[in-house]
Amino acid sequence: MERGIAVGGRGRSDEFLCKAVPAEILAFPSTDLLTRSTVGRSLSLVGGSNQLTVWQRWVRQPQNIWLRRALFQVHLWSGIAIGLYILMISVTGSVLVYRNELYRAATPKPIISKSSAPRLTDDQLTEAATRLYPGYQIVSLGRARNLDQAVDVWLRRGDEIKRRLFDPRSGSDLGESVPTGFRLVSKLLDLHDNLLAGETGRKVNGVCAFAVLALAATGLAIWWPGIKTWRRSLTLHRGVGWKRLTWHLHSMIGFWSLGFILVFGVSGAYLGIPEPFQDLADRLEPPTAANAGTRIGDTVIYWLAYLHFGRINGIGIPCSGPGLCDQTTKAIWAVFGLAPAAMFVTGAIMWWNRVLRPRWQAFVRPTLQMGVSHDGH
Repeated sequence: MERGIAVGGRGRSDEFLCKAVPAEILAFPSTDLLTRSTVGRSLSLVGGSNQLTVWQRWVRQPQNIWLRRALFQVHLWSGIAIGLYILMISVTGSVLVYRNELYRAATPKPIISKSSAPRLTDDQLTEAATRLYPGYQIVSLGRARNLDQAVDVWLRRGDEIKRRLFDPRSGSDLGESVPTGFRLVSKLLDLHDNLLAGETGRKVNGVCAFAVLALAATGLAIWWPGIKTWRRSLTLHRGVGWKRLTWHLHSMIGFWSLGFILVFGVSGAYLGIPEPFQDLADRLEPPTAANAGTRIGDTVIYWLAYLHFGRINGIGIPCSGPGLCDQTTKAIWAVFGLAPAAMFVTGAIMWWNRVLRPRWQAFVRPTLQMGVSHDGH
C-alpha cells in the first residue's frame, strides 16, 4: 500500500486506484475489516474524495463507496442462493431453443402394416386393445390419413394413461406411440417451464426471474470501475493471472449479455406471474371497447411472450434467405442463453478461490500437521 499512496501523492489518484486495488480484491473483498477500512481512509485522503459528492465518487472512484460494497454482498449471496437454478434454467433454455428440431429428430418414421388381412374396424381394434390391457378403457383411437399406418390408441385406468400403437389389420401391439426421445424433450420442456411442479413451479420460475433481474442490476453496479477505466472492463486482458482473468471474464460476459438477460428475466417473470403485468397495463390504460386489441400494454405483453423464445412479434428477425432468419435468431438466443450459466461458473470459481479455499486449507492444515507429528513420534 505504501507504493500506492506514494503514486497518489503525486496527484495520480486514478492510477493509484487501478494499481493499489486489484480487480480480484474488488471482486471478493478481504475479510480483514481493519485492512479494508484503512484502505478506504487512504483512498479518501489521497483522492480527495471527502470533497466529492456521492454521485461524483460513484462516477470517478466507486470502489470505496459503502453502497457498492453493500450491493456486492447482495449480488454475492443472491448468486449463491439461486446459482444452481440459474445454471439449470440457462442450459435447458438454450437447448430448448431447438425443441422443434429435437422433436422431429425424436419422431420415428411411421409404421406401415405389412399384413394382408382386412383392416379392423374401430370396435375390433378397441376389443383387441382391451383384451391385451384388461381393466383399461379406450380414451381415443386415432387413425392417420394412410389407413395402413399404425393406429394411435390411448388407454386409461384411473390416473394411469397408456399410449400404444396397434396394427390396423392384425390388431397386434406395436409398442409405445410416444418415443422415449420425444418424452425426454417434453420432460425437459416441463422442467424449464414449470420445474416439474405444474402451476406452482411456474410461479416459482416467475419469482426467480425477478431475482435474476436483481442480480443483473447489482452486477452492473459492481461492474462499474469508474469513468477513467470503464472501457478496459469491456474486453479480456492478456498477461494477467488466471484469478484476475476469471474476474474480467465474469464482468465482460455480464456486460455484453446484459440486454439479453433483461429480456429473459422480464419475459420469464411475465410467463411465470402474468397478473402484475396485466394489472399494470390495465392501470396505465384501462380497457374499453374503443381500445380493445390496440392498447400499448397489450402489445408489449404480446412481444414479451414471443421474445422469451427468440421471436420478434411472432416471427424471426428479418433477413434474407429461406429459413436463415429463424436459424440466425435461434443461434443468437442459444448462445446468449448460456451467458448466465457461464457467469455462475466463473462466479463460483471466484467464490471458491477467495472464500471457500482458504477456509478449507485452514481446516485441513491442522489435521495434516497432527498426522505428521504422530508419525514423527
